[in-house]
Order: sequence, then structure tokens, then C-alpha cells
Amino acid sequence: MTGGWGMITRADAMTDAIPTRDTTLPPDYSSALEANALGPLWTALHMLLPQERVARPVPHRWAWKDARPLLLEAARLVPIEQAERRVLVLANPGLGGSYAITSTLFAGLQIILPGELAPRHHHTPAALRMIVEGTGAFTTVDGVRCDMEPGDLIITPPMRWHDHGHEGTAPVVWLDGLDLPLVRAFDASRASALKPAEHPLTDADPSLDEFTAAGLVPKRSRYPATGYPMVRWPWRTVRQALQAMARTAAPEATVVLRYVDPTSGRAPLRTMGASAQWLRPGERTGRERRTASAVYHVIEGRGESVVGETRLAWERGDTFVVPPWHWTRHVNAAGDAPACLFSFDDEPALQALGLFEEEIEP
Repeated sequence: MTGGWGMITRADAMTDAIPTRDTTLPPDYSSALEANALGPLWTALHMLLPQERVARPVPHRWAWKDARPLLLEAARLVPIEQAERRVLVLANPGLGGSYAITSTLFAGLQIILPGELAPRHHHTPAALRMIVEGTGAFTTVDGVRCDMEPGDLIITPPMRWHDHGHEGTAPVVWLDGLDLPLVRAFDASRASALKPAEHPLTDADPSLDEFTAAGLVPKRSRYPATGYPMVRWPWRTVRQALQAMARTAAPEATVVLRYVDPTSGRAPLRTMGASAQWLRPGERTGRERRTASAVYHVIEGRGESVVGETRLAWERGDTFVVPPWHWTRHVNAAGDAPACLFSFDDEPALQALGLFEEEIEP
């Protein structure tokens, strides 16, 4: 344990079952409680409210060099008509087979082949997509066409119709991020019946013609008024902004930009935030820990991150997870090139619940 609240890992403190019977009570009394759907809180109080933070997810890295051939094989074996969404889930080893990367977040790698159309649907979980590889594909969100290029971020807010298509010549892969575990915890997870993909209402998205410069927003938009005025953040724009910030920032300053709704400054989605980080050649960041969990994807470069006591080496295309309240430091291992990390997290949800905290060390 290091300062503030400590962290108990699953191996140290988690068991699969909460004790619901006090062995010091008469058996007949315990049976009567159970028959009436009542339980003694005192037997489980310190599991439900531990004195130190408990994290079931563990730090882990999914290597692109290992995942890519398996995605290509999935595309060969599983038709899009069968899969609906051809996704390999990044399942955290600490979550006991759950289809989740943290207790609140889902992540998966999705592949689409040239000529394919993934049918239209909507669902209660919020979703975002970070494009990993390939060009020529697009996502349509409420009729707005968003071309997919590596490093782009595209969101599909809750209950917004969306589909995917591919007009290029090579497979396209993206990283999906959803608040699915959180929504399931509310018993609110559901999706609509599938519908055929439709021709987009627009041939562009607002990032290309209405939100092209910081501090400027259109007086009137030509796009549908859905409450989400921007749904795509092109990597070429984000990278230019990071590079400009890195040129003028002090050597010890961290170069991180948040993705926001340009009309409000709020996170793009109510439950999930996203950031892009620029690591200068040879840079070693300070240590940070937060009550939010985060998923990182390597857009450029190579390096390593120390998450708690786990050292994770990474390179372009890799994805790794930082569970809540784990001290984390990032290092750019290259001496002559920057490294760029994308991340998404559950900070907006924690902020709304009054549960967000962070600590930062040099």
C-alpha cells in the first residue's frame, strides 16, 4: 500500500460468495431468515464495505501481433450475417470469464471486410470506436456518415441508430468501447431488432466542415439535432493539436488532450470520457492513480507502462487496461520518435456519482 487508501487485489481479498448465514445463530433462526428472503448484514458488512479499495480487474495487455491473425481468421470463419457484429472481446483475466475489461467497461476488437454491411440497430449502452487499421469503411450514426481512418474516434450515443459499411479493398479493424457492464448493473441493457443498413443522409460529418477550429461553433448546423453535435474526431486533427502542444509545453508537463463536445466542453458521452496523450522521445511521466478505470490503445510508437506492480511493454496496435486506483506511469522507449496513446474511461460516471478521486506524483 502506498499513501492514501490502499488497494486489495482479488487474490488478496475477494471470494466468490458473500456469507449470508451467521454460524453463531440457531440454525432454525437462520433458516427462518432465508425463508423470508432476509439476511444478516453483519456477516457480509466488511465485504460489501471494505476498509480498503478492492479491485477485481487486473492490469493486462492484449498484443496486436497476437490479436490481428485471430481477427482475420474470425472474418474467414464467421459470416457477417451470422455474427451481426464480428467482435473478439478483451476479457479481463481478473473478472472470472466475464465479457468485460473492467467492472464498468467493455472492450472488443471488431473487423469488417470489403463489401460488407453490418445491419442497423441501436442499444442502451453508449459506445465509442477507435480505428486501429485499414481505410475505406464508414459508420453511420443517426444518418451521419463518418469515414473511418486509423486513429479516428467515433461515438455512438445510447439509443442512436448506427450501422457499418466497407467500400475499400482491405479489412478494417477498430476497438469498441462500451459502458455495457455498467448498464447491465442497472438491468437496463437491451438492443433493438436489426434493420437493413440505409444510405447515409449526409456524405460527411461535422468534424469536417462545422468543427474545424478551436473556439468556433456553427450558428446553425446542417446536421440532425440529436443532442450530440460531434460524433467523429479525426486523428489527423487530434495529432496536430497534440504536436503543437508538445512543442510549447515545459519538459516536465504532461501533454494530454481530452475529447469533448465542442459546444459544451463536456465529455462526448455521459458515462465515458476519452483522452489522447503525446509522449516525447524518452519521456517518463509522473505517477498517477484514479478511482476511474481506463483502457489504453497505442496509436503510435512503443514504450511501457507500469500499472501497480505490473510492467506492460507495448507497441502500435496494442491495448492495455488500468484498473481503478492503480499507480500508473508511462514511458516512451524510443529515443527519436513520439508515442501516442488513446484512452477511454468511466470518469464521467464517477464524477456524476461523486466518487471520482485522483492522486498525482512527480
